[in-house]
Amino acid sequence: MHVVIAGSHGLIGTALVEHLAANGHQVRRLVRREARCSREIRWDPSRAELDTDALGGVDAVVNLGGAGVGDKRWTPAYRRTVLRSRTAPTALLSRAVADLGDDAPVLVQASAVGYYGDRGAELLTEDSAPGHGFLADVAQAWERATAPAQDAGTRVVHLRTGIVMSRTGGSFGKLLPLVRLGLGGPLGPGDNYWPWITLVDQVRAITHLMSADVAGPVNLTAPEPAPHADVVRTVARALGRPAALRVPPFALRLAVGEFADDILSS
Repeated sequence: MHVVIAGSHGLIGTALVEHLAANGHQVRRLVRREARCSREIRWDPSRAELDTDALGGVDAVVNLGGAGVGDKRWTPAYRRTVLRSRTAPTALLSRAVADLGDDAPVLVQASAVGYYGDRGAELLTEDSAPGHGFLADVAQAWERATAPAQDAGTRVVHLRTGIVMSRTGGSFGKLLPLVRLGLGGPLGPGDNYWPWITLVDQVRAITHLMSADVAGPVNLTAPEPAPHADVVRTVARALGRPAALRVPPFALRLAVGEFADDILSS
C-alpha cells in the first residue's frame, strides 16, 4: 500500500512508519518544512496549505498529529493549542481527501477514549454517548473535523485509542521510572479504569484498519480495561519491584500530567 502519515515522528507514528516500511509498504511523511526527499510532503495546517495532488494514488492517509495533552499545564492558552492542533490539520486533510472524489484514500484518523469522559465502571462501546469535560470535548471536535471526507462518501476510521503502553514514551513511559524506583503503587485512589493497549497492538490495528471494510469509531484498547492499581501492580511485579506505596500526588502529576487531577479527585 501507498500510505501518507501525519504525526509520523510521535510515539505511535514512529513505530507505524517502521512497521509499514519493514512490511514492504510505501510510506510518505507529511512535514511542516520544505520536503527533503521524495518520501516527504510539505504542508502547513496553520495556513491550510496542502497540495491535494500529492495525495493522488495514495491508498491510505493516517493522521496521528496533535499536541500532547500531558506535555504542559492546561492553561486556557494550552487548551486552545491542544484543540487547534487536532482540528485544523484534520479538517485540512479531510477536505483534501474529499477533493479526490472516487479516488480518495481511506482516512484513518486519531481520536481517543477520552471521547467518553469519566464513566467509572460503565461498559462502553463505539455506540455509547459522548462524555463531558475537556478531553471529551476535544475528542468530539476532533472527530467532527473529518466531516468533509465523510460527507463525500470517503471511508473514515476514528481511532479511539486508550493509553498506549510503551517503554519509550507516552504516559506509560513516564510511569516506568517511578516503578523502577519502587514508587509504583495505586495512582490516587487506584480504582479509576485504565483502558490500555500495547504499542505493538496499536500499530497492527492501524495497519489492519487501512484495508479492512470498517468505518466510523473503533475502540483500540485491550478487551478488558483494568483499574489503575491493578495495571501498576502488574508492571511492578514484572519488574520485580514493590507496589505497596501509593503514588504521591507530585509523582503522579509527573507521570501523567494534568490527568492526575481527575485521578486524585475521584
